Amino acid sequence: MKTPLPVSLVLALRYLRPRRTLFSVITVVSVLGVLIGVAVLLIVISVMTGFDQVWRDRILGFQAHVTLSGTGPIEADAPLLRSIESAPGVLGAAPYVQGLVFLSREGLVKEALLRGVDPALERRVSRVPDSVVEGAFDPGPGRIVIGRALARQLGARAGDTLTVLSPVSLARAGSLRLPEDLVVAGVFEVGMYDLDLGYAFTSLAVARDLFGFDRGVHAIQVRTADPNRAPEVAAALAPRLPPGVEARTWMEINRQLFTVLQTEKHMMFFLLIFITIVAAFGITNTLITVTVQKTREIGLLKALGMPSGGIMAIFLWQGAIAGAIGTVAGIGAGLAALHWRNDLLRFLNRQFGVSLLPPEFYQLAEIPSRTLPSDVALIAGSVLVICLLAGLLPAWRAARLDPAAALRYE
Repeated sequence: MKTPLPVSLVLALRYLRPRRTLFSVITVVSVLGVLIGVAVLLIVISVMTGFDQVWRDRILGFQAHVTLSGTGPIEADAPLLRSIESAPGVLGAAPYVQGLVFLSREGLVKEALLRGVDPALERRVSRVPDSVVEGAFDPGPGRIVIGRALARQLGARAGDTLTVLSPVSLARAGSLRLPEDLVVAGVFEVGMYDLDLGYAFTSLAVARDLFGFDRGVHAIQVRTADPNRAPEVAAALAPRLPPGVEARTWMEINRQLFTVLQTEKHMMFFLLIFITIVAAFGITNTLITVTVQKTREIGLLKALGMPSGGIMAIFLWQGAIAGAIGTVAGIGAGLAALHWRNDLLRFLNRQFGVSLLPPEFYQLAEIPSRTLPSDVALIAGSVLVICLLAGLLPAWRAARLDPAAALRYE
């Protein structure tokens, strides 16, 4: 046996559908406002989440999940590395020496961070060896591997020679070390402009020579099985480390970047929700119009004994139904736009002859997108609440209507 619908809901559906037309024009306009607001919110939030995911993937492709460092050099001997790699969740560990250098070729001088690594161990903790686009990842003695953006600025290719000078050598008392000539063994591209421009790799021996390191390393990189569980691995490694050495996760090192991305996402949601609030005023206007048109019917209902709460429910139902239709349609429109976003990007690029997503800056050929169920739920819930609140004023006005005054001229 079917449960009968509440009288207030039946009347709300009737008022949304006038006698002569399928839908009221003002109702359609109100729903369209909600639709546009929801679609814009979903598109922007999904694209920003996509960018956040891209940056995370690219950072994790370059950096290790946990970095072990201290106030001074670390004696990264074989027993320590074996102890680190035996910790639960650790896939590999690799030491490095890093410092600022000046790279020169044919009168061009650029600065970069030069990282001295063990090529065999580096492959276990970093994706840079798999990101080489020219030559090979072979940072052995007398060789260097540089980022693609840095190679372009220096006009260098695999096989060219770069002159490398460390500022540390200039600060040494009593001696001055001549610049080192290193052959470009390969060029890598990890997809982040700052990393492709600001980093180069060579052997541990060359880096130690340039930075005046007789022994030890600056830090040890650790790769984990699950990047999201890096804090747990860092905690497990703490008892195995020498005094003065601490474990920092990739989340801690890049906290500022991800905080900015999250703040931007929250601010965009806060600003764009006002589009929905403006659309909700359309719903309010529609319901006020309905209360004026239905004054006689409202008066008759109250005269027949319908309580004020029932009268209010009619208009609250109308606001909720209009909001629900607009929200569902807006989510559908937003998902469709996200599906075709890159086709639209290519069309606009062709039509206007400009690059709306410059690859040299963003290192992206397409607009990233990631739609999270939690974001969809937040958007839908917020919009439905706003639309429900939009019906409060007309509902309150209708509930206060005096039946005698409403029926006076009937």
